Amino acid sequence: MVRSTTIFRVHDGLPLAASVDDESTEKALTEYKQQSKLIFRRLNANSEPACSIESGQYTLHYLIVDKVIYMCICDSSYPRKLAFSYLDELSKEFQRSYEGKIEGVTRPYAFMGFDTFISKTTRLYRDSRSLTQGAGPAASASSSNQPPNQLDQLNENLKDVTRIMTKNMEDLLWRGDSLDRMSHLSTSLRSESAKYRKAARNINLQALIRKWAPVGGIGFVVILFIWYRFF
Repeated sequence: MVRSTTIFRVHDGLPLAASVDDESTEKALTEYKQQSKLIFRRLNANSEPACSIESGQYTLHYLIVDKVIYMCICDSSYPRKLAFSYLDELSKEFQRSYEGKIEGVTRPYAFMGFDTFISKTTRLYRDSRSLTQGAGPAASASSSNQPPNQLDQLNENLKDVTRIMTKNMEDLLWRGDSLDRMSHLSTSLRSESAKYRKAARNINLQALIRKWAPVGGIGFVVILFIWYRFF
């Protein structure tokens, strides 16, 4: 099932809205939410528009639409197709509700009123079995809130869900840490290289001075003697 949902802005990772999680869910997902923030700070306009990130017993799914990241944390057994259908519904309603206001906000969770829609949609997607089994009359009768042909709609709207990349949380965090380290090392190497070049120039200059100083000294003495003797 869908455990938690957060909506971020892409360019600065500012959280715009989120589900209201109970105390037990918040405690269980604290580490995963912190990890997600680290990853989302690295996303940009060129990042994969949709991705599933596995992390132990949970999987984090995100969808980028119009410079906004829609993220949900689900049980690892929850179907990817349903997770991305859920995120797709959120994106459409969020854009419809707040189009034109998203770029202008500066405080976190400026659209917390959207949690009502998140909560309602989460309830519809809670039972993956009722959504993935046959969507005939029996299925519709079991829930008055469930559309009769929801599975057909999922297949139509998310035909290429199997192409969505799946990554590992630890690999992403390690890679990000490695990239940061490589960037730091690269900066240090450039600085050290500049120091070495300067030192090399000084050594070469000193070598030239040692090589030609005796000759220059003798020449100066000769010139001084000639000037003194004849002038």
